[in-house]
Amino acid sequence: MADALRAGTIVVCGARFAGHAAARALLDRGARVLLTDRGRPPGIDALLAAGAEFAGPIDVLPPDARLVVTSPGWPPAHPLFADAAARGVEVIGELEFAWRLRGRNPAAWLMVTGTNGKTTTVRMLESMLQAAGLRSLAVGNVGVSVIDAVLAAEPFEVLAVEASSYQLHWSSTIRPFAGVLVNLAPDHLDWHGSMAAYERAKTMVWAGALAVGNLDDARVAALLPAAAVGFTLGTPAPGQLGVVDGELVSRAFGDDGQALVPAADVHPAGAHNVANALAAAALARAYGVPAGAIADGVRGFVPDPHRNQLVRTRDGVTWVDDSKATNPHAGLASLTAYPRVVWIAGGQLKGVEVDGLVAQVAGRLAAAVLLGADRAAIAAALARHAPQVPVIVVDSTDDGAMTEVVHAAARLARRGDTVLLAPVAASYDMFSGYAARGDAFATAVRELP
Repeated sequence: MADALRAGTIVVCGARFAGHAAARALLDRGARVLLTDRGRPPGIDALLAAGAEFAGPIDVLPPDARLVVTSPGWPPAHPLFADAAARGVEVIGELEFAWRLRGRNPAAWLMVTGTNGKTTTVRMLESMLQAAGLRSLAVGNVGVSVIDAVLAAEPFEVLAVEASSYQLHWSSTIRPFAGVLVNLAPDHLDWHGSMAAYERAKTMVWAGALAVGNLDDARVAALLPAAAVGFTLGTPAPGQLGVVDGELVSRAFGDDGQALVPAADVHPAGAHNVANALAAAALARAYGVPAGAIADGVRGFVPDPHRNQLVRTRDGVTWVDDSKATNPHAGLASLTAYPRVVWIAGGQLKGVEVDGLVAQVAGRLAAAVLLGADRAAIAAALARHAPQVPVIVVDSTDDGAMTEVVHAAARLARRGDTVLLAPVAASYDMFSGYAARGDAFATAVRELP
């Protein structure tokens, strides 16, 4: 690949996390790198010092462009990609680029995607692999660039790769050892343009030798190939993983009802996290990880922040941060984990409607506090499907908005309630990301008088 990279200009779209890693790898291989981005990102000076050029925002490729490597946030409809298509210049994403950078005896890839639960599943999988003594790492959208992982000085045996629909859209030659689709619900339709396009991207995770999917998810089950391995929260048939008498069991990979771990040991609690554990266990068993290591991995797993994270219990009211619930599918899993909820929601809905969610959870809602760009849409859904629920809408969008939200929720909550931040929407209207939103919530809760 090195000779091909020196044949002309390589355009890198986005110079932040993924783009920065791609540009560094390209410069190390002697490529001429042209960076494009809306603004001047932090850390770009080091890339310029190493020989990269920065063009700012552009809509047309330079005449000698030979390849475009794009970051996940750039939508397919961007004019630069239309120009690339018209000129026959290939566009690839971070995952595809990393796949092509692999050397001899590369690490096996176990890939995880889904509308929700990707990070929890890939972290559980990493914990199982490491419990088996394998040199392994969770990569992708979980803190370590997959590009850096494949180029590590000390090679990994196996990588647990989290893959977003954005990354999979720009992939073409990746063939993982095994790939799992955890669940599928409308999301990012503003980026993909349609549910069909979103589904096509997600099922790219099945391009390798083994497909694994959630049989309890109607969309996943309908798309799952005939020879795939399925998992279910019910009793598994041969070739499946499932739950029997409160125990996760495997009837696939030559197992005949092999007990893996009690469902009660899965944390955070909730049926959706038992499903995540089954997805991770399926990939681990596919790679030959023994049952004992799977159990140790589940018990030793430490969840990432902002995922049903307990913040505080005060005067009989429990405050929970699930800021990572950025779409209705994730919100449903979160809201149904608690019997009576004061719901904090709002942000950017990304073209997805919330009426179905509100109708399903109306009986659990004690009250709701709404904020963010699409707060009115959620308020309207509550008025249609849960008119009995008291609703406070916070119109402020400044730094004090979350404090106002938390104080409103505190006035509405009663002993035994859970005040749950499950926004069902993206955060970039008011925050730098879901983590900043969750941190603002937790700070405001801890500062309650």
